[in-house]
Amino acid sequence: MHIPDQATARVLVVGDVMLDRYWFGDVARISPEAPVPVVKVERSEERPGGAANVARNVAALGAQVGLLSVVGDDEAGQSLQRLLSASGIAVSLHVDRAISTTVKLRVIGRQQQLLRIDFETTPSHEVLRAKLAEFAARLADCDAVILSDYGKGGLAHIAEMIRLARAAGKRVLVDPKGDDFARYAGATVVTPNRAELRAVVGRWQDEEELVRKAEDLRSALDLEALLVTRSEEGMSLVRAGGAVHEKALAREVFDVSGAGDTVIATLSVMLAGGAGWADAVRAANVAAGIVVGKLGTAVVSRRELESALN
Repeated sequence: MHIPDQATARVLVVGDVMLDRYWFGDVARISPEAPVPVVKVERSEERPGGAANVARNVAALGAQVGLLSVVGDDEAGQSLQRLLSASGIAVSLHVDRAISTTVKLRVIGRQQQLLRIDFETTPSHEVLRAKLAEFAARLADCDAVILSDYGKGGLAHIAEMIRLARAAGKRVLVDPKGDDFARYAGATVVTPNRAELRAVVGRWQDEEELVRKAEDLRSALDLEALLVTRSEEGMSLVRAGGAVHEKALAREVFDVSGAGDTVIATLSVMLAGGAGWADAVRAANVAAGIVVGKLGTAVVSRRELESALN
């Protein structure tokens, strides 16, 4: 399978960024205060998460990438800026003094996640308006837009962003959140996982009913395609002409966190580079199979993807 030259693909990622913190330690005893394990922290790690992880995945595949988001005026926001500046991403993080940067702290003992602690606040209206103005200005310099919705409030103007991007002739890929997809109407493709799709269309009994419900949603939202990621069942692309299924390829599933980021990043880079839907979905499926074999929010390099595809 031919992978298009991704160095010419330009992707703009907009959405909720977060800092993923990991505390790794040893668990040797139970606390005398409560029936919980005591973790003696031995090392810590920080990685960009959310929309920032999507941007890292796009960059790892060799495409040009810009990132537009909001952070707080705090140490976590500065850490994100520092981590992202080192990865070749054109970063624009609007600072909102009224909020705290979203942080997901995971405590890991013996290679197992024991606890996750979240810190988050919704960005203020003025900062989001300024971000929308910059989005409109940066549209001309990209081939595709990824709107990475983690439900943290950074995409309050998503309907307007989709309208502006489509009017400029750009492909718009949305990673959705919540049970109301009406705000994603008019996008090129929306990429829900099984649970996200179920929250919107209800349960399905078999493959046929899944495709029918997905097609009804695709049609109602006026999308070109709907890509449903289905964990061990692979993924299904539903378009007006029918559905294409890709079987799951993971040899060993170590950690599924961030797999959706890798899927939408790979899909965007393939489409922006001129690939057709079938090749783009196949590449996204292969990339997902690689990334779930890694711990935490991780990326797939162009070389890894090429060798797995060929």
